[in-house]
Amino acid sequence: MTERIPMFPLNTVLFPGVSVPLRIFEDRYRAMVHHLLRIEDPAARVFGSVGIREGYEVGDHGGQSLFRVGVKVQLTEVEPHPDGTFDVVAVGLERIQLDHLDSTGDFPVGEIRSRPEATPQVSPEVVEQARATFTAYRVAMIDIAADPFSGSLPQDPTYLSWTLAACAPLPMPDRQELLEADDATDRLVLVTQLLRSELRAMNVIPSLPATQVARTRWSPN
Repeated sequence: MTERIPMFPLNTVLFPGVSVPLRIFEDRYRAMVHHLLRIEDPAARVFGSVGIREGYEVGDHGGQSLFRVGVKVQLTEVEPHPDGTFDVVAVGLERIQLDHLDSTGDFPVGEIRSRPEATPQVSPEVVEQARATFTAYRVAMIDIAADPFSGSLPQDPTYLSWTLAACAPLPMPDRQELLEADDATDRLVLVTQLLRSELRAMNVIPSLPATQVARTRWSPN
């Protein structure tokens, strides 16, 4: 079953259950925020986001090549500025599949389908390995840059898998692979493998985290 919702392609990957701050400055996405704010029910102020595989977030070439699996997100906080821009906070709700993107209107609109994942029981060993690997990664990052996470990690395996995927500053293809993983077990196993690879690379070049080799600073629109 498909539905049409506003779309906001980004040069990053968002995840369900995770909040993200966004700076809205381009005309079409300002129009999207105005559209959402006219919706009376705050719970219905939703839009979709997919990662940009190739191209740019702004200008006539925006979103030339998009990933098809993304996230439906809810607009939860909006701070308008005198120049017409917005600072907003959005929270990921669920995975979606983008079937078609219509860019002819004031803002992009996508035809999307929900993409739920299986929810099998996750083995305690998989959870523990993921938590231990991320803890080691946090320690290594504190010595080099900054702690990528604050607070206590979630106990629920599914939410833990999304949290680790969001917090690990991995290259975009790795983040997309985590988003598309079939279930929490696959995601936790994969994020554990990716973080162990990062740790090995950081041990070889301790002054340059491997996470910074393939990453650049990104603008949200």
